[in-house]
Amino acid sequence: MDQYLEIDPWNIIETEFRPEKQRESESIFSLGNGMMGQRANFEEQYSGDSLRGSYIAGVYYPDKTKVGWWKIGYPEYFAKVVNSVNWIGIDVEIDGEPLDLAQWQVTSFKRLLNMKEGYLERTFTAENEAGKEVDVRAVRFLSMADKEAGAIRYSVTPTNFEGVIRFIPYLNADVENEDANWDEKFWDPVSTKIGLNRGYVTSKTKKTEFHVTAAMEYRLTVDGKDIDVTGETEEREMYVSHAVEHEAMQGQTVTLEKYVAVLSSLNHPKDEIQKNSAEVLDRVGRKGFDLMMQEQAERWTEIWDNSDIIIEGDAEAQQGIRFNIFQLNQTYTGEDERLNIGPKGFTGEKYGGVTYWDTEAYALPFYLCTAPQEVARNLLLYRYRHLEKAIENAEKLGFGDGAALYPMVTINGEECHNEWEITFEEIHRNGAMVYAIYNYIRHTGDREYMADYGLEVLIGVARFWSQRITFSEHKQKYVMLGVTGPNEYENNVNNNWYTNYLSNWCLRYTIEMLEMVKQQYPEKYETVIAKTGFDPEEEVPHWKDILARMYFPRDDKRDIYLQQELYLDKEQRMAADLDKSQRPINQHWSWDRILRSCFIKQPDTLMGMYLFEDHFDIEVIKRHFDFYEPRTVHESSLSPCVHSIQAARLGYEKRAYELYLRTARLDLDDYNEEVDEGLHITSMAGTWMSIVEGFAGKRVTDEGRLSIRPMLPSEWEAFEFKILYRDNMLKVRIDGGQVSVHCEKGEGLELLIYDELHEVTPESPAEVNKEEIKVS
Repeated sequence: MDQYLEIDPWNIIETEFRPEKQRESESIFSLGNGMMGQRANFEEQYSGDSLRGSYIAGVYYPDKTKVGWWKIGYPEYFAKVVNSVNWIGIDVEIDGEPLDLAQWQVTSFKRLLNMKEGYLERTFTAENEAGKEVDVRAVRFLSMADKEAGAIRYSVTPTNFEGVIRFIPYLNADVENEDANWDEKFWDPVSTKIGLNRGYVTSKTKKTEFHVTAAMEYRLTVDGKDIDVTGETEEREMYVSHAVEHEAMQGQTVTLEKYVAVLSSLNHPKDEIQKNSAEVLDRVGRKGFDLMMQEQAERWTEIWDNSDIIIEGDAEAQQGIRFNIFQLNQTYTGEDERLNIGPKGFTGEKYGGVTYWDTEAYALPFYLCTAPQEVARNLLLYRYRHLEKAIENAEKLGFGDGAALYPMVTINGEECHNEWEITFEEIHRNGAMVYAIYNYIRHTGDREYMADYGLEVLIGVARFWSQRITFSEHKQKYVMLGVTGPNEYENNVNNNWYTNYLSNWCLRYTIEMLEMVKQQYPEKYETVIAKTGFDPEEEVPHWKDILARMYFPRDDKRDIYLQQELYLDKEQRMAADLDKSQRPINQHWSWDRILRSCFIKQPDTLMGMYLFEDHFDIEVIKRHFDFYEPRTVHESSLSPCVHSIQAARLGYEKRAYELYLRTARLDLDDYNEEVDEGLHITSMAGTWMSIVEGFAGKRVTDEGRLSIRPMLPSEWEAFEFKILYRDNMLKVRIDGGQVSVHCEKGEGLELLIYDELHEVTPESPAEVNKEEIKVS
């Protein structure tokens, strides 16, 4: 853990220039608006260590894998959201010398991410070898109001000299991905164009032929007054720039405003993309920087009004949850069903910016409760549109008859993960697709989604499970062989309890939904049956036989289910007994040693008991938590949140709080020593869950009724949040011994508070007083 940032409820603040922390800060101070994102690289030249990154949602390259592609069923490529055009670039020269913080002496430095209003600000004072000192202030944002636009205001003030300040705003599409498998650049040139204080660069991705146009416009002011300058232009392959200068007096502030439009052929015809980029520039140019900033603040006010969580009395916890919510809203806004959420969002290149099962298991609950219904619906439609690809993925592995295996990693529906133990074995991801549909419907009541889209997905997944599960003559049970569960520190195991349980639940739920659709939407039912070729008389009896005779490994002595059949054959050790110098073990141990150990990367059996909590009584959950959590090293970003939720439900307040703080500040404090590679976006949704589902105890009953069972950590004085549930926006506050629920929008509803039924309407809130709020 490394704390070098200031604690502040609404801002992330760095107060010292640390070159050794540059990559970490580039990740943490990243910006995004759902359509594109930008790491917190400097605008001016920087010769120090840096990962320059600008990313556009949906624009990708199929980078040929180096290993395994010749094996049957193995993906030939790993899709990557490509590092795109450098649109922030503004080289700065002071009397002909490049401003470069790796070369100049930095005497003061502050970088501030304003989460409340959605902008990045950097101020510093630097001096060159000649003793010339400048003050610099740079502010930039990616617009939430104009999703294809960004703006920068860059100001330089000479403090102890008179001299020429020269700005060179540029666009450079000649960029590369640091994680390219073959050191290959992913872009080819298309065109460049330069004109009076405007420039355009169009490039295209190799193979996938996505076209991207970046357009820029600039203005120069001195002490806030516009000045007319004619800049020198440069135009070369994939690069355009202007150079403008002003001879500044001591204390005079020279400012360059740079407006940028970045458009892709995902949303624009290729032959119109440059014209359309000019129209975006015209629009934002007319607004100007101040109005764009005002609109940015207004849009973020709307976002925070729905999704903010207020924590009183704990500044670290408050900053942590707001940082997580801020990054989630920067990453995905839900307007486009073709887009999804990468584990790093727009903040780095690890995991390629592509989609994992994290979206369905962790991210969906956040958007379900904080955004309009169509946002979560679009996440589901993303997977529905890829159903045919999921069927093709299963066919590549030898399955047939419409069996569907959703990919572990994808951007277009095709599996592109290139590690065998993940690609072929971590098949539990299939169940996450079904659980997400279930979760969406029970929250929204949108059963028609099941008839229109969901049932096809359920049938494809159920067919996969029925073929992947085999019957053991020895055990006289159905078994699941050769899988990897959520705990990736065990590979190629038999009868992983989570995978077995989830697959059975999928079969049972599919049977239930077949009957529901048949009864409530008979015409749509017949359409689905015809489209899928489903034979209920043949397929359903086999599924029911599996349900009746599925094997679940267990230890009768401890009265627990085993994570996998041979788990107790391993040497049993506690994570707390590990030498700190060996943590994280994935950076200190060989993979062979990890696989033979009992240590758990993230919740596995406990993940199942989190998803299906109502299937087990509290004592059963407690036994399993007490056994497995001490063996868990939490080296997946997805681990602490689920354990925090369960610890809260069990009344383990101290452990719930410790694990909450770990997930909330995972990146801010760099717990896993990898934030330089990018942020953990999908686990940030887990941070939200750890408060709303953990400390607030929010659940939805089988009958579709909202339930809360709050507990107040001793470190907090109070906390409050809002959730959207079936068209009702509810504000929940837990303050000392009082729980209050107000309906701010909607007609109201009945909900359970500590298992007692209360009615909440816009006119009548529900209030419950307890001498001590705790889990019973």
